[in-house]
Order: sequence, then structure tokens, then C-alpha cells
Amino acid sequence: MKIFAHTRWDAAPVLAAVAHLVFDVYLIVDFQSRPLWASLILGCLYAVSISWNINSISHNFIHTPYFKPRWMNYAFSLMESVAIGFSQTYYHWVHMRHHSGNSDRPDEKGETVDLLSIYRHGRNGEPENVWSYTLKSFFRDSLGDIHKAIARRRPFDAAWGRFELLAFLGLVAIALIYDWKAVLFFVPFYYAGNCLSSLNGYYEHLHGDPDEPIAWGVSSHKPFYNWLWFGNGYHAEHHYRPRTHWTKLSALHEQIKDEQERAGTHVISTCHAFGFMAPENREAELRHEV
Repeated sequence: MKIFAHTRWDAAPVLAAVAHLVFDVYLIVDFQSRPLWASLILGCLYAVSISWNINSISHNFIHTPYFKPRWMNYAFSLMESVAIGFSQTYYHWVHMRHHSGNSDRPDEKGETVDLLSIYRHGRNGEPENVWSYTLKSFFRDSLGDIHKAIARRRPFDAAWGRFELLAFLGLVAIALIYDWKAVLFFVPFYYAGNCLSSLNGYYEHLHGDPDEPIAWGVSSHKPFYNWLWFGNGYHAEHHYRPRTHWTKLSALHEQIKDEQERAGTHVISTCHAFGFMAPENREAELRHEV
């Protein structure tokens, strides 16, 4: 029986997801035997791992599910939910709204199709401040509204998404019984990880063009970044052809790079999380001010 739906290379993100879950368990189980400084370092790594998983493993799974048997995809979705601390099914819905709007600007009623749009809470048609977007995005999603939206068309998926959340919360409860101090210690790092994911998303669209499909996203073509984050750097290419498998994004870039250049697709020389350091963003801001 064929297991992988697209390519055996998907074994890499699948194994990385398993490693992430094992790492999460290790953080709690070994907490009492580690010195505080080691847990602080691991906490920072935990925060980065959340953003890494959301924007690479979890994200690619939405667009190109890894497995051919449906039950394996549901099982992987459950495992991912526990690893990242949020329902993968709910994230799927929010992310598909993101692709419906492609970081669109507010309409005459002040609404955006994309709930994650960097313009949604901005002023005068400008992107929201990076710090506001990064620190507040975690609190803006209404789980009840997401559940109802999914349930209208896919009641089983809505129920599965709720089960994913309950499974995560159930394991948190077990972890609290096992070592409540460890859980409370890592809660701020959990929040920080979600903030890093929002920061990543912010610079995936800052200076993108919501009105030009080939320039909807902002790309970073750094080889190591794209190797470690499973092609996440090719974000403009991804928004232009979202069903392209992560292993083929580099080839897609080569096919359309001349067209991208003519359209003014924004490219930065850092990974997205370090977009605030990208000279290309500073230059774009200076041109905008002029």
C-alpha cells in the first residue's frame, strides 16, 4: 500500500513532527533533573520550535497532506495539534481564509477576508505595527467562531478539531499532575512561540502587493532557511501556486523569477523571522516615506 500521497521526502517533516512531540514531552519529564539555566535555554528552543513547526511542517500539511490513507492524515493532524498546542484542523480553516484574502486590505466596512492580514488592524490602509501584530495575534482568534464556520460545511472535521483541542488540554492536565511547576514554567515560552509565528507571518507579507497575485507574498531564497523550514522561504511562490509541493517550490521560482521581477515581488535577504533586520525592508520603507 502506498503510504505517502506525494513523495517519500515527506518522511522528513513527518519524522521532524515526531521529534518535536518527543521534545515537548522531554521538557516536562526531565524538568526536575535539569538546572534552571538549561531549562531557560530549552524554553527558548521550545518557542522557536512552535513557530518552526507551524510555518513548515504544519503549514505544508495543510496544502499537501502527507499521507494517502485519510485516517493517517487525521492521526497526524491529532499529533500535530498536541505538538504545537492548537488544533491543526482549526488552523487549517484559518489558513485557508488567509489564502482566500492573501493579506487583503480592509473593505469599506473595515473587514478583511484574511483574518491574519497585516492590514486588518492597521490604520489608513497601512499595515499594523509589527509589535502590535506580533503580541496581539494570539488573542484574536475566536475558537467558537472557527468551530461554527467549519461545522457549517464539515461537521465531522469540526468535531475532530474540538477533539484535537481536548486531547491537547487533557495532556496538559496530565502534565500538571505530573509536574505543575514545569508546565507553568513553559507557559510563557508557549506564548512566545506563537508570537514568533505571528512575527514570521508579518514579514511574509510586509511590502507584498495584495493586488498582484504573483507578488502577494514575500520570499527569502536562503538555502539553509528553506532546507530547515521545508521551503517556507518561497512564500511569494507559495501564494501564487499554493498547491505546489514544498520540494518543488525552488523549481517554481526558477520558472517564474523573471515574471516576479517585472511585477516587483518583494524578496528579503534574511529569514522571515529576522525581517526587521532585512535591508530590503528598510529600503522599501524609505521609498514609501518619499
